[in-house]
Amino acid sequence: MRGPRRRLPALPALLWLALAPLPGAPGPAARAELRVRVRLPGGQVTEESLQADSGSDCISLELRTADGALVTLTADFRQEVKIFRALILGELERGQSQFQALCFVTRLHRNEIIPSESMAKLRQKNPRTVRQAEEVRGLEHLSMDVAVNFSKAAQLSSHIHNVCAEAKEAIYTREDDVKFWLEKGVDGSMFEVLPQTSDLPDLQRCKLCADRWKPCICSYSLSIEWYPCMLKYCKSRDAGGKVSSYKCGIRSCQKGYTFDYYVPQKQLCLWDEET
Repeated sequence: MRGPRRRLPALPALLWLALAPLPGAPGPAARAELRVRVRLPGGQVTEESLQADSGSDCISLELRTADGALVTLTADFRQEVKIFRALILGELERGQSQFQALCFVTRLHRNEIIPSESMAKLRQKNPRTVRQAEEVRGLEHLSMDVAVNFSKAAQLSSHIHNVCAEAKEAIYTREDDVKFWLEKGVDGSMFEVLPQTSDLPDLQRCKLCADRWKPCICSYSLSIEWYPCMLKYCKSRDAGGKVSSYKCGIRSCQKGYTFDYYVPQKQLCLWDEET
């Protein structure tokens, strides 16, 4: 790939945007998948799957964390919705099921992640390269004070039905985001405000709660270790000296999230304990 007069710089660790059609490359409104190797904070290497569907204007990223949890991020650009799903291995010896599923739904803001049509064009120069994010974005701490009714959530995003199928009773969002969606005409009956410490003075954080059967405020943290957050542009100059810019790669980011939410019993939040 090159401009009229300049060759792109040789950067072997980058993922490139396939600007010209390639044999077998997805055309407009197509689905594409890319698998990249990513280094986790403890030094372990995991494989991350990136899927893009430009037809439905959404993308999905999935990776397995060091503790065995499967974390998925789905970005629905059309509805301006982000869906985080975590499948957490249960502690069988403490009475939990094999795994526990959680879904956190938030507003998707502009320029958080590259568009689906750009994601569908990503190619790797070296699939064996182990990647680390170029930019670490700040930790976001969110109070998920509203429950989402699974049976009505398709109006918010059609992807919730598939992504959160295992977490029907554990789908959470924020009151601030609910206000935004209500202004867009979403049916408010799918939302239910959860109890807070202001409503229940005895409501503690789960890590401070000694009784496993009491309600408490649970905290769950996850990190998207590597994702394409921005497009990179290169410049070329034609024979007449006119300079133009074109998409030639991506910038990668890492971002962590901590979600606080109400649970009816600490048994549903055994990872959040005082250390």
